[in-house]
Amino acid sequence: MLSFAPLLGLLSIALTIGPQGGTMAQSLRISTYNLRYDSMPNNITVAETLSSLPDPLTPPTYYGDTGEQPWSTRRVKVYQHLDQQGVVLAGFQEALVRQVDDLATLFGDGWNWVGVGRDDGVAAGEFSPVFYKKSAIDLVSNDSFWLSNTPFEPSKFPGAGSFRICTATHLILKTDPAHPISFTYLNTHLDDQSDAERRLAASLILTRARYEAYKTGRPVIVTGDFNSEATGTDSGAYQIITGQIAPVAINATFAAKFAVPNGTLDDFKMLDLKAEVAREYVSGEYATYTGFNAPGDASVYTRIDFVLGDSTKRWSIDKYHVGSSLTDDGVLASDHRPVIADITLH
Repeated sequence: MLSFAPLLGLLSIALTIGPQGGTMAQSLRISTYNLRYDSMPNNITVAETLSSLPDPLTPPTYYGDTGEQPWSTRRVKVYQHLDQQGVVLAGFQEALVRQVDDLATLFGDGWNWVGVGRDDGVAAGEFSPVFYKKSAIDLVSNDSFWLSNTPFEPSKFPGAGSFRICTATHLILKTDPAHPISFTYLNTHLDDQSDAERRLAASLILTRARYEAYKTGRPVIVTGDFNSEATGTDSGAYQIITGQIAPVAINATFAAKFAVPNGTLDDFKMLDLKAEVAREYVSGEYATYTGFNAPGDASVYTRIDFVLGDSTKRWSIDKYHVGSSLTDDGVLASDHRPVIADITLH
């Protein structure tokens, strides 16, 4: 494991803040984590969970729990995994409103978050929220768009299993307050049933990412659960967003709103940061989806959760780590593993 040491006018101004000539740089630790939605709801509060935590000097019954556990059991472990690693920016997927509220409670007043429920644009359905540490990051603006044929309103792609959404944020990294650096961060969750939806989603996100890179001249980062592997029959979304195959046709209004001039960023794509870092700094696990399988049962293991950086490369990737969701008591904090990346913005 790695060793980690712990509107418009305002937007146009804020997005130009940053180092001149690339002479300054700042780093941040970012994560993407599919939480597994709260499928076993109960009325146990965060305070009750915290008060019932076991004596840390008493060994657990090793692998005493198996299978999926309620969110009330898993939530503290999710928080601990990211807090211990010193993450300052986190994109989550599958978070119902209770889960968002619980994480906000656990992270505390030092953090803020943005996002909407995908079913109604308010609080219904799952969120793809963006959490950020206030001492390290300022929010300039945010919006959401749907990964469908009508992206500006809550909507579902025909044949998709669910409504799907992307949370778009303009942020300022201020770990060096004298030289703040602006960047765009998109967090998403593609459909698990429709390859056509995933291909459309990747095309929409790529269009938006290219526009942001052109408009701001600053780095663009994309994270999320793509439900699409890097190779194989379900890899279309990954191949589109990484420039290996052409995008599909998207909503004309969306395409016009986020268009760039002809001949600009023609070869734009998103790069898989796991392939951009020196191999000795890639650590942890390979698979990011494990299901709630018992240890040793790798029948469903896949890599479908990604951290991507835009091809203008106003960034560098320092370390890339896939953590474990499993603890000795047998509890899996999620059916996915957290992906953590150290990125330097230039």
